[in-house]
Amino acid sequence: MPHAFARTLKSFKAGRQTGSFYSLPALAEEFPKVRRMPVSMRIVLESVLRNCDGLKVTADHVREVANWSPNAARTEEIPFLVARVVLQDFTGVPLLADLAAMRSTAQRLGRDPGRVEPLVPVDLVVDHSIMVDHYGTRDALDLNMKLEFHRNRERYEFMKWGMQAFDTFSVVPPGFGIVHQVNLEYLARGVHRSPQGVYYPDSLVGTDSHTTMINGIGVVGWGVGGIEAEAAMLGQPVYMLTPDVVGLELTGRLREGCTATDLVLTVTELLRKHKVVGKFVEFFGEGTRTLAVPDRATIGNMAPEYGATMGFFPVDEKTLDYFRGTGRTREEIAALEAYFRAQGMFGVPLAGELDYSQVVKLDLGEVTPSLSGPKRPQDRIELGKVKEQFTRLFSAPVAENGFNQPAQTLQTRTLLHLGGETLDPRVPASPPLRAAAIVSETEMVANRSTLAAAQSEAAATPSAPQDVAIGNGDVLIAAITSCTNTSNPGVLLAAGLLAKKAVEAGLRVQPHIKTSLAPGSRIVTEYLHKTGLLPYLEQLRFTVAGYGCTTCIGNSGDLAPEINEAIGKSDLVCAAVLSGNRNFEARIHPNIKANFLASPPLVVAYALAGTVLKDLMTEPVGKGHGGKDVWLGDIWPSTEEIHRLMQHAMDGEAYRRNYEKVKSEPGQLWKGIHGVTGKTYAWPTSTYIAEPPLFPGFDPQPPANDAKQDVSVREARIMALFGDSITTDHISPAGSIKESSPAGQWLLAHGVTKPDFNSYGSRRGNHEVMMRGTFANVRIKNLMIPALPGGSREEGGVTLYRDGQGRTEKMSIFDAAMKYMAEGRPTVVFAGEEYGTGSSRDWAAKGTQLLGIKAVIARSFERIHRSNLVGMGVLPLQFQDTDTWQSLQLDGSELVDVVPDPLLRPRSNARVVVRRADGSSREITVTLRIDTDIEVQYYRHGGILPFVLRQLLAA
Repeated sequence: MPHAFARTLKSFKAGRQTGSFYSLPALAEEFPKVRRMPVSMRIVLESVLRNCDGLKVTADHVREVANWSPNAARTEEIPFLVARVVLQDFTGVPLLADLAAMRSTAQRLGRDPGRVEPLVPVDLVVDHSIMVDHYGTRDALDLNMKLEFHRNRERYEFMKWGMQAFDTFSVVPPGFGIVHQVNLEYLARGVHRSPQGVYYPDSLVGTDSHTTMINGIGVVGWGVGGIEAEAAMLGQPVYMLTPDVVGLELTGRLREGCTATDLVLTVTELLRKHKVVGKFVEFFGEGTRTLAVPDRATIGNMAPEYGATMGFFPVDEKTLDYFRGTGRTREEIAALEAYFRAQGMFGVPLAGELDYSQVVKLDLGEVTPSLSGPKRPQDRIELGKVKEQFTRLFSAPVAENGFNQPAQTLQTRTLLHLGGETLDPRVPASPPLRAAAIVSETEMVANRSTLAAAQSEAAATPSAPQDVAIGNGDVLIAAITSCTNTSNPGVLLAAGLLAKKAVEAGLRVQPHIKTSLAPGSRIVTEYLHKTGLLPYLEQLRFTVAGYGCTTCIGNSGDLAPEINEAIGKSDLVCAAVLSGNRNFEARIHPNIKANFLASPPLVVAYALAGTVLKDLMTEPVGKGHGGKDVWLGDIWPSTEEIHRLMQHAMDGEAYRRNYEKVKSEPGQLWKGIHGVTGKTYAWPTSTYIAEPPLFPGFDPQPPANDAKQDVSVREARIMALFGDSITTDHISPAGSIKESSPAGQWLLAHGVTKPDFNSYGSRRGNHEVMMRGTFANVRIKNLMIPALPGGSREEGGVTLYRDGQGRTEKMSIFDAAMKYMAEGRPTVVFAGEEYGTGSSRDWAAKGTQLLGIKAVIARSFERIHRSNLVGMGVLPLQFQDTDTWQSLQLDGSELVDVVPDPLLRPRSNARVVVRRADGSSREITVTLRIDTDIEVQYYRHGGILPFVLRQLLAA
């Protein structure tokens, strides 16, 4: 079929080569609105134009996008075909299990399993598995990596099977860094060239919500659930409603002493107030032009925290500088610049040049040093108000994000005796696995200077017995972690400089504080070593614990048993300070209730201070040599000091050398992993990997596509009544597994001992564990459970099961779900605002579906989780006007009917009928949050994966 817009195929000079491209300036001759369209929308338009085949993408789709208007009604869906897909291992392993299950299903039906094959490149970066079991010592990295491979061998063997089974599936092994930083520094190539010589811009989706970090180099991409990513890699477009594009105009410059972290926390607070959920955010203006790519990437990274689909920065000279500094080839850089200039998309726009749905303004000069917390990333606190805010929240009610503690207990302290760090008995402390088995000598913590060797021995030995008093507000975890900040040399160098000045002033970190440095790339260790700053961080016990997400995703490892006991016994509200992007309840550590996001230098400062009940703007950080007060201003580095060292962080040759080793020198541990071979997976008995029950009795014939298919839910029991801001961490935790939990009991019953439980995230390849882990977060509150004396609420994944005889029994949500499913009784969940906020994890939707929950009725949904629910065949429904489950006076004893429009028209009205035990009833109208026509098809097929498999087998 001839291309409907073949006349837009033009040629351009790309370095020494001549290439062709689908020209947006040529398209603008017919559709003049294109000229003033936001850059991010033009990149989406280019994909629609280039992929216009008359089938998946039609000429009408091109016309609809080309006629984008800033404030039009959003009723049309865009089929967006991406250039590639990126995965991290917590979401990548279950995705690989789904692909393997699709192949197994095809084989059972007598079809060629090879039909299930990704059509675009897929890169999985292993970054979520390493935990901070060991810290503060020279061999922490070695010990943690050995434990990582011990715990995750079955998962890694499964990945190796995937590498040989699928032609387009690649793995970046453990120990290289965090997926988003590796994507930014290595995987992203700027523009691609098809076999036909057609150039096109990079684009992607990733199975992690912080995929948006790539927006910092002008790449359109965002996070999706694993099931939606599978559809994308198997050739399906990513469908979305035509978005609003909010323009954020940045003016001025950051003040001395302010960091990109302070800026992104300010942006997060600002844009949450402007309600940008489901919208593109595009940065423009003179202030945007001043920001280096690492700063832009930091802001793009936290788009999920401010609710946007993307936080996009156009390609400009700063982008080219970054490509040079990270070792991209001259040819790639020339092609990137030439392509974007040919498309008229090179450079950051200024005010008035483009049309946005809404313009928000921020003067960079008004940004101040800040933290966010203690429970949500959007709750920014100026540095000088942290002590005051913690004190207020300590006794504030839970409804006000407080801790509901008696104010008079704020100064409570508990004395305990620590006997030293308890090492895992399976890992010999001496001799450790040598670093050279994993990475080269120049990249390892093994590179110690004489200074560090002389200074750090005592401070870096947490095994020494000690007496310590801990109390409310004490910092017990201080972690330089996360792609959000460790990708940014400016803030890492600042942390190193602050550590240097602190050591020289005589400050030290108390040994009971769990400190860690977990860079998102080995490059970080290399430039900290080159600049001579690493020894000072080590002196303060910020030694490298791993190259991965660690504390930011809850892989902080445990605290000393004595500390855990003291926290529980005295009900202490202790703190973690981390350079991460999320701080939801129980995410960082189940016993740490107050979690603050901060820049890396502030993480070090708070580790030195030891408490958030110290105002670092008006009180000294601590006592230095001779008992002298040392103030934050004494040790805070200047912008000039940081810039003098920046050349060491942007060394293109070092980046090339490092990433060449992904294939040539992946490390002895990875080489020692051997997977099975073959097109299909054998599914050996395993508590890590099991064939997911996604295709039971699979019928390759499509279901009825009309009103004859009954889509109503009748006489459902209420599984849970939740409040606002229920995160995907609440729904499907990633962290530690309690022995007493349903998942813990299942693992024990299958011969897994407590030390080998690993985490929920690492076991996402096994549905038996993950079903039992759904709604198992230790901090989740089911408001169906009556309040405790004093008004507080019971925490943990429990519900009230009601049998057919009027009897009520409290039990775990999993156990109740199994009983209801055995009775053939559907269930529903009610919730408040922002249901499903947080990570992209598709297990929050998979687990919901596997527990027999047919519908979730909430005040509002976060973008990715709503899409995931539809993708798993669960109805998302949204309250209208002022209706809430509280206004319906629900207590969980009711029976519920959900009656959608039989045709499932997108965003149509649905009826919810509530029947009470006394015979009365109440009916309200809600909005069906199936948003597009393709989502209707997904739901009717039972989810995205059955839909895609039917298409593949019919081809």
